[in-house]
Amino acid sequence: MADMRDVLLVDGYNMIGAWPELSALAKSGLQEARDRLLERLADHQAYSGRRVIVVFDAYRVPGLGKTFSQSKVQIYFTKEKETADECIERLVRELSSRRRSIYVATSDLVEQHVAFGQGALRVSARELLTEVEESEREVQKRLEENTERLQRNTLDASLSPEMRKMFEKWRRQ
Repeated sequence: MADMRDVLLVDGYNMIGAWPELSALAKSGLQEARDRLLERLADHQAYSGRRVIVVFDAYRVPGLGKTFSQSKVQIYFTKEKETADECIERLVRELSSRRRSIYVATSDLVEQHVAFGQGALRVSARELLTEVEESEREVQKRLEENTERLQRNTLDASLSPEMRKMFEKWRRQ
């Protein structure tokens, strides 16, 4: 499990365009795609221990930008005339320290090079998708193992069918 001081900065619209499920969702509504991305990243954050910050480009939207949390994932909508790339670069500078690893998830090659030049580690959209899917499989596997263990450790599981019937009969009387 990664140190909680590690940070994963995600270019939100880049992931939506690159992940097949999200790309299909975006055709019917961008909000559904954003929600699904945030849901999957919240689960990944809980599994990996990395702090996840998702940046959405609001370059052409007037206003000061917004920052809020949803399921413990920090979400940034950029300021007017600020791109997601510029916001990510600013966050990399602000969050940099010797005891923290910063990962930047984007498939934008220029942004990858700039982030790498500032000391961040690069993660492509495909690599992040693979990482998220692996964490989802691992969580599912652990849930199944825990369910099996709980079923094995019950008194009911150790009784013969005849004994179960007898106890059930007594219970109903």
